[in-house]
Amino acid sequence: MVFRPRRRTLQRIYERLYAAYGPQHWWPGQTPFEIMVGAVLTQNTAWVNVERAIANLKAAEHLDPGVIAACNPAVLAAQLRPVGYFNVKARRLASFCRFLLDAGGIAGLAQRDTGALRQALLSVHGIGPETADDILLYGLARPVFVVDAYTRRLLQRLALVDGTEGYEDIRLGFERVLGPDVALFNEYHALIVRHAKLVCQVRPRCPECCLRRRCPTGATSGPGPVRIAQPQRR
Repeated sequence: MVFRPRRRTLQRIYERLYAAYGPQHWWPGQTPFEIMVGAVLTQNTAWVNVERAIANLKAAEHLDPGVIAACNPAVLAAQLRPVGYFNVKARRLASFCRFLLDAGGIAGLAQRDTGALRQALLSVHGIGPETADDILLYGLARPVFVVDAYTRRLLQRLALVDGTEGYEDIRLGFERVLGPDVALFNEYHALIVRHAKLVCQVRPRCPECCLRRRCPTGATSGPGPVRIAQPQRR
């Protein structure tokens, strides 16, 4: 199945999510570099663990690409222990920091075309499409749509995909239909994550879902939707 959504369909999903949850203020981080570090570390772990690891880096005055790139691997891994797979993630973070330094820092990345920059990020050890797009969208304000497991789950339950689509197919489907809109992509992805964590879970809480009226999964379960309390920031 090819992901070819209608613009109005994606707009309505966004509007209902935004009405239910409001602005999400993503991605949490005080600087673009901190956001990029978070994007590398958040793979396969809860965000609270990323916050702890970043706090460790700050406490040691190590939240700097040059310092991380030159850091003893064992020391860096110890600081990243909260995120799990800390030896692996220490290598990945160090590789990313070396890439960043070689590229001339964030200012150097800012001068590159989005497509070329995305390919360069994907060549870095441990940086896959989702992490690269997190860095591009949230760290560098580039108009790329982030596709994660939450996005796939929601789209499949809404019968907009059948589960066979590749990452690029879904990403490009959003981008072609909605156009290059950094603010929209930022908020849309954040809202999908919030909704998936609170309601569209592995075992969905369909009676509470703001999308239930157009969802084949929700249409067959329980009473109508209820208003969802305003969530906290990630």
